[in-house]
Amino acid sequence: MPSSLARLYVGPLQHLAAPTIASAASDGMPARDLLDPAYLDALLARFGAQYPQGDRRAVASLWSKWHFSSLCGHGLAANLLLERDLPLGLDELHLQQSPEGQTTGLVLHHAGRPLAELDSHSRFATLLDGHLTPLVEALAAASGASPKVFWSNAGNYFEYFASALADHPMAAADVAEPALALLASRNLPDGRRNPLHRPVRYVEGDDDAPRRVRRLCCIRYLIDELGVCGNCPLTCRDRTRAAETP
Repeated sequence: MPSSLARLYVGPLQHLAAPTIASAASDGMPARDLLDPAYLDALLARFGAQYPQGDRRAVASLWSKWHFSSLCGHGLAANLLLERDLPLGLDELHLQQSPEGQTTGLVLHHAGRPLAELDSHSRFATLLDGHLTPLVEALAAASGASPKVFWSNAGNYFEYFASALADHPMAAADVAEPALALLASRNLPDGRRNPLHRPVRYVEGDDDAPRRVRRLCCIRYLIDELGVCGNCPLTCRDRTRAAETP
C-alpha cells in the first residue's frame, strides 16, 4: 500500500483494516454486482441466515451499516486528511466479504487522486453519486425498507467518522468542517434534497453529558436477537440499549 494511505490507520482509525490496492479484476467482488437484483437478493439471504426470524428490512439495514461504516471510514479519512478522492464508485471498487456476506474490506484500483474541487459537495461526489445513491435505491427495492433508513445509516457513519477524525494526529483544527457543512445543508447545489441532512443530533444525557442520537431509527430492533442500537431515537423503548454493532 502507498505510504500516504498506510499512515492514516492510527488513532481513531486504528480499528479499520487498511484497504488493498490491486488492479487485478479477480481481487475481491466487483461492487457493481450489488446493483444486480438477483445477486443482492442472494447476498441478503446469505447475510440474513444468521437471523432466521429477522425481518428482511432490518437484515438489509444491518448489512448496510457494516458496509457504510467501511466505506465512510476509508473515504472520509483520505478525503479530509489527504485531500484525495478514493475510487469508491461502484464501477471501480471491489469488496472483501466474510462468509456471511458482510463487507470486511475494500480493494482499490489505485490510491486515489487529488481532489479537483474542495467545496463541501463536489469533494464527496464520488462517494455520494457514484456509490451511495445507486446502492440505496437498490437496497430499498430489494428489501422493502424506505430509502431514508439506508441514507440515515450512511449519514450516521459519515458524521461519526468526520467527528472522530478531529482526534487524528494528522488532523488540522478544522478537518471536519467540509463534511459537517455538507450534513448541515438541506439541499444540494442542484436543488435536490440532501439525503444526508442532519442524520444525528446531540441531546443532554442522564449524566449531563451530550448523548448522540440518530434522527431516524435503523429498524435493527426488528431482529429479536439484537434489539435497538446504542443511538436509537425511539424514546418509547427501554433506555438500556445494546452497544452499537456495527
